[in-house]
Amino acid sequence: MALHISDDKLSEIRNAADIVDMVSARVFLKKAGKDFVGLCPFHAEKTPSFTVSAGKQIFHCFGCGAGGDIFNFLMKYDGISFPEAVQAVARQYGIAMPEKDMSPQQKKQVSEREHLLALNRRVMAFYRDMLLKDPKGAAARQYLKQRKMNREMIEQFSLGFAPPGWDNLIRFLRKYRVPLEMAEKAGLIVPKKQRGYYDRFRNRIIFPIVDVTGQVVAFGGRVMDDAKPKYLNSPETPVYHKGRTLYGIHAAREKCRSQGCVFIVEGYFDLLAMHQHGLKNSVATLGTALTRDHIRRLSRAVGSGDKKAYLVFDSDEAGINAAKRTIGAFLEESMEAAVVLLPKGYDPDSYLFEQGPGAFDKLAQSAPSLFAFLIDSAIAAHGLTVEGKVRIIGEIAPVLAEIADSVARSLYVRHLAESIGVDEAAVLEKVRENRMKASARSERAPKTSGSGGDAPQRADAQKIPEDRLEKQVVAMMIQNPEVLPEIRERGILAYFEDAQLRELAEWICRVMDREAGTASDLFNSVEDEKHRQLLASLMMEDVCWAQDSCSLLLSQFIQCRQRKQTDLLQQIRAAEKSNDQELLIKLLSKKQKQAVERG
Repeated sequence: MALHISDDKLSEIRNAADIVDMVSARVFLKKAGKDFVGLCPFHAEKTPSFTVSAGKQIFHCFGCGAGGDIFNFLMKYDGISFPEAVQAVARQYGIAMPEKDMSPQQKKQVSEREHLLALNRRVMAFYRDMLLKDPKGAAARQYLKQRKMNREMIEQFSLGFAPPGWDNLIRFLRKYRVPLEMAEKAGLIVPKKQRGYYDRFRNRIIFPIVDVTGQVVAFGGRVMDDAKPKYLNSPETPVYHKGRTLYGIHAAREKCRSQGCVFIVEGYFDLLAMHQHGLKNSVATLGTALTRDHIRRLSRAVGSGDKKAYLVFDSDEAGINAAKRTIGAFLEESMEAAVVLLPKGYDPDSYLFEQGPGAFDKLAQSAPSLFAFLIDSAIAAHGLTVEGKVRIIGEIAPVLAEIADSVARSLYVRHLAESIGVDEAAVLEKVRENRMKASARSERAPKTSGSGGDAPQRADAQKIPEDRLEKQVVAMMIQNPEVLPEIRERGILAYFEDAQLRELAEWICRVMDREAGTASDLFNSVEDEKHRQLLASLMMEDVCWAQDSCSLLLSQFIQCRQRKQTDLLQQIRAAEKSNDQELLIKLLSKKQKQAVERG
């Protein structure tokens, strides 16, 4: 669905924006000639194939085929609609959006997201004022002082306080005439069983959850006593997805890149303690296990080259089970993972305030790899008796079976076998059994269309036409529209054999006839995903299309096609001479099809 905004307004937004700035806020990019390259955020890869062109204001991944302009990138990365992407870019660069140019449905799409984010900002200010200025926040201020949180951390992370009572926030919202239905959708208030609402957060320290772009997307709350639950988080909303969001990522991104590593903790206060003690390349999960999406985003935040993640969490059964599920994801991202083992009874918060960052750094320096930690934990749990070894293999073999890289899997098998003193072949056989079971489950599972979750988009998912000359002609049409009159005059498109390329070329002619814009303007009128990806691929070609070069290419193209037609006529005569009726029918059918296509 196209956004009904004037071409002038779209051009204003596009000209003001810089795709490199917007993408680099989410993906680590390095300069490569005139372009920027990085690891694709849309599929797992070890060698950068994701390219962003500052001059053309487009991106393209030569691995999975994803491509487009700044709006397409935000739609795909942030999972938002086109109207929301346009609004996000406009907001980033301070450009007012005229709502009168939108349809009612588009207004609703843009309005909901924007209103939720604006509401979260207003509520964050309410909670912050309650903490810092209101007498009701005295106990909370004292609590933070006891937790040794300094003023800098409180202000940097905009900590707040939700006072006791069932309707403090509701009364605040009513004062500013905020619809309570919108507050419910934001997860700020909860409907009662009969009528009305009550505040979700009450008598809690409030931690605003900010995404990588600096938008307040949700909140977390912690009690100041032994009440349950100790922590309470916002539910998932249209702007908040806990499986993709990490607390503190907005404050950690630059340090992650410069240090080449990231610390991952579990709690809000753990994260604040890390930052307060100078470990600013730290993030925290939000009441959920570390997901593949988390790891992929962290990998991009840390950047390319040697990169490492330090898991700093409780060594309990839940933590160990969560760690097992991440080995494959870390390997896919070419990211080394280690586990910082704190002394019993400590968490990062208490350890840093008691022992200091120097002691923590020593623990990190000696941190075992994630796999070594899992083996040690299994040995501690089961022992090295015969029965214990059987349990250890049974516990770790499914983990090894999920590792896609066969070389890495083989090395881990050997490591496990040597660590517990069993024959490597026995471990390998158990791993094979688990892989076969997983494969059988996958075959039985219902097949779904479309891409979702963490499934990588393969390069063959969108097959790009292979005709080199036809691709060159279309690339020339995109990058040098002055050649279009000659294209029409010489009837070039009638010679095209690839249907997708011909359709794209015809569409380019139609668009260029209606409006004279830049190459990136084409993306606003293309709706077909295959055309969009092919368009990005062709636009990335860096060729100087002088007029003489264009005419020469078109002449070569026509000569090549005419030779093919001559060859076809010779094949028809040969089939007639040999009386091969089956071949003759095929060749005549092919000749008729070409005649129809040529009009």
